[in-house]
Amino acid sequence: MLFLVLAGAPAAWATHLVGGELDLQHREGNTYQLTLNLYFDALNGNAGALDNELTASIFDRATNARVLDLELPLTSNTFVSYTNPACTSPTLVTRRLVYTRSVVLLPQNFGSAGGYYVAVERCCRNVSISNIQAPGDAAQTFYLEFPAVVRGGQAFRNSTPHRFAPLGDYACLNEQFTYPFGGQDADGDSLVYELTTPLNGHASVSVPKPMVASPAPYEPIRWNPGLSVSRQIPGSPTLTIDRRTGQLQVRPTQLGLFVFGIRCVEYRRGVKLGEVRRDFQLKVVQCPVNARPKVLLGMPGRAAPYQVGRDTLRLRPGAPRCFRLRFTDADPSSALSLSLRPVNFTAPLPTLSVLQGTVRGPGTPDTLVSELCFPACFNTRGRVYLLDLIVADNGCPLPKRDTVRVAFTAQPDPNGPPTLRTTAAQPLLARPGDLITFDLAAIDPDNDPVQLEMTGRGFAPASLGAQLTQAQSGNQRTGRFTWRVDCRAVDRPVYEFEFAAVTTPCNERTVATVVVPVQIVYENRPPALTSTLPPATGTAPVVIRRALGEVYEATLTGLDLDNDALALTAAGQGFELGAVGMSFVPRNGAGQASGTFRWEASCAAVAGSGSGNGLEVTFQLQETTCRPQPQTRTVRFEVISPDTTTFLPPNIITPRQRDNKNDFFELDNVQAKLPPDFCNSRFAGVKIFSRWGSLVYQSGNRSFRWDGGGRPAGVYYYLVEFTDKRRYKGTVTIAE
Repeated sequence: MLFLVLAGAPAAWATHLVGGELDLQHREGNTYQLTLNLYFDALNGNAGALDNELTASIFDRATNARVLDLELPLTSNTFVSYTNPACTSPTLVTRRLVYTRSVVLLPQNFGSAGGYYVAVERCCRNVSISNIQAPGDAAQTFYLEFPAVVRGGQAFRNSTPHRFAPLGDYACLNEQFTYPFGGQDADGDSLVYELTTPLNGHASVSVPKPMVASPAPYEPIRWNPGLSVSRQIPGSPTLTIDRRTGQLQVRPTQLGLFVFGIRCVEYRRGVKLGEVRRDFQLKVVQCPVNARPKVLLGMPGRAAPYQVGRDTLRLRPGAPRCFRLRFTDADPSSALSLSLRPVNFTAPLPTLSVLQGTVRGPGTPDTLVSELCFPACFNTRGRVYLLDLIVADNGCPLPKRDTVRVAFTAQPDPNGPPTLRTTAAQPLLARPGDLITFDLAAIDPDNDPVQLEMTGRGFAPASLGAQLTQAQSGNQRTGRFTWRVDCRAVDRPVYEFEFAAVTTPCNERTVATVVVPVQIVYENRPPALTSTLPPATGTAPVVIRRALGEVYEATLTGLDLDNDALALTAAGQGFELGAVGMSFVPRNGAGQASGTFRWEASCAAVAGSGSGNGLEVTFQLQETTCRPQPQTRTVRFEVISPDTTTFLPPNIITPRQRDNKNDFFELDNVQAKLPPDFCNSRFAGVKIFSRWGSLVYQSGNRSFRWDGGGRPAGVYYYLVEFTDKRRYKGTVTIAE
């Protein structure tokens, strides 16, 4: 019984792996996504070998030390589509199994300068593979290399090549087979493709799914005699791959199922970063004979079609730009499609009137006709451009094609420049306040659409308020220029406005220009200010003094030779005129102005000065113009205060002599001349103190009389106070 189980084991364990590859993509920070794309033979594979997970092992390349084992769960199971679904064969059905999960690659764990490699090992391949020895015992190792995640002390991010096209098609015996097998790189690194021998590794029929991958080296598969890494599939020519694009080509000369290996190496600034190995199978079958389609390009005025390498289409001005194409296929009910491929230029491309159709079918013609039309603006500028005309059929597994490489030169039809006229007078003179208007008209001899543009030489017209409005009248483009000149224009003497009529035939700008200069006329003379105020003798204000109750009046006159509007004003510095008994009545006008100032000296003027005794008034003559030059006068007004220098209070009294002489200490008399009350400076009181500081008398009456109050003879001290904090101190002696 045990013998029977063991004897049946290889068939049960044969998983019929078709191929696959690993990729590692950076997501964010230290997080990456590791993915295994595994391709499985859906017809011959054992369903029990569809793993729900596989283990990927990561090793240090320099030491082969194991760094991490990572279980990858199965996340997707889909069928691989054929390039042409109509060519689907019941003998070739492939599944794409995706195993993936995220992994954190920390710098302390993945900082080795030699980089790392990832491996997944699984057995076994298809037993019917034709180009390797013992295919039923051959395993597969999926392999990639990646750099350290830190370089020069800084984080180094890299994603391996990925998004390789799966191969779901078959090849036909003795027919050219071409397939795009390249991938993409998220970092824009350079990719180089080369053939390599597929890896067998350490998995086997007895251990088809190791718990973890073993470290390198991995044994390669063994080619059949006569085959090698450079001749993996018998063919003429054998299998090749384009190093730059990853395009596979082979013309197989033997039926069968052939495994092949591709290595994609990525470089950044010439330094290798890593590599990805791809393993796949190509099935070669006997296909029905498929005739190659045919495309012919007609030559004007000639019965023979275009001959590659001999003829050149020359598209000259005024000549037809459309050419007739005929395309056909010898096979019945053949669906054909036309396409264009530029060889040594980009755009614009010609157009095809008919892109596809069926020939030699019921109710269909034997030949299809299309027109190849070049744009009127096409211009090769003397160079010879090459264009491939390609017709493809719907043959299996891949379309057959016929290509005609057309050489051509092209010149667009000649184009005349537009014309531009203006009604602007030359020269234009303008003053601030003037309104300038004139018209423009543009027309194109070829009736191309025309646009008007306005620019300023050294300035932006919009910043001055200049505008250009446009309208279309038949085939003529008209414009109206409007500019209300204001003070912004006096910064320079001349403004040159440049107007352009612009056409863009064939995306080439053609321009006709007109320059309109506008000369700014502006001169300003300062106005003159005269008055009956006292003349100034220096930088200090003139001082006008009046006693309380007196009235002062002055007249001011302004004159401007430019006849600008004038305005006379009077302003108190820190006070309102009316609050201190002042008034100013202006009479303003164009070119002249006058005003009358009046002041009645009062205590209000003293109080309004804030501190001290004086009020400053500034008279200003202002002109309304672009660069005004105001004229000013500042005058100081003061109220004459009473004389305080004659205050001579008595210093001795003799009340004890009873001779009616010097009996009292008094101040409000002719002899003492106590300062009179003045506005906010009023008598507040008197105090008399003994020599020891004792208050012996006080009164708030200005007309007080102190007879000594019976005090003993001696020296006494008096203090006289006013409401504005003025003080007078002295002594008075009571004599015997």
